[in-house]
Amino acid sequence: MRRALQLMLMRRLVPAVAIMMGFFVLGCTLGAAQSAAQNEPAPDVPDAIQAPAGLEVVVYAHATGSQIYACQAVADGKFSWTLKGPDAELRDRKDKVIGHHFAGPTWKLTDGSEVTGKAVAHVDALDAESIPWLLVNVVSHAGNGLLSSVTTIQRVHTHGGQPPAEGCDAAHRDAEVKSSYTADYYFYAPAK
Repeated sequence: MRRALQLMLMRRLVPAVAIMMGFFVLGCTLGAAQSAAQNEPAPDVPDAIQAPAGLEVVVYAHATGSQIYACQAVADGKFSWTLKGPDAELRDRKDKVIGHHFAGPTWKLTDGSEVTGKAVAHVDALDAESIPWLLVNVVSHAGNGLLSSVTTIQRVHTHGGQPPAEGCDAAHRDAEVKSSYTADYYFYAPAK
């Protein structure tokens, strides 16, 4: 009888302990992700693209991909490479894929959260072959996750991504080219 009672208790306790351990592991994982983001320092940038006061970095992502350009007619009848949008994979500091950056410009994380932004300031990159550093204001949100409260984004440490110097003329109207680039993105939300 005593043995039967012990078995019955074990059958009830093991699932409860497993559930509690699952919540503990999930809590530790989320806590570590939040802690890592809260410990991310803001990059050293020129005043023109400084994040507004009262914000803190909540997500860091390193982008690797392409800036896509289309050959388009411009106002004076000439042709020029026009940015169509980015196509880049986003990775965290541990090189884990955390999202995707695409036309909009939009950043979507694997947790389902997504923001679209509008550039409000820029400074030239450190080398002429690289796209500018940007300050971006978020104009729309979707989904719930790390980007839900993000209001501002910085694009810094760019490498590459400029359109070709030649090859866009009437004979190449609507042609597309991809220019490889990398950049660091810092996502800011109101400080807690």
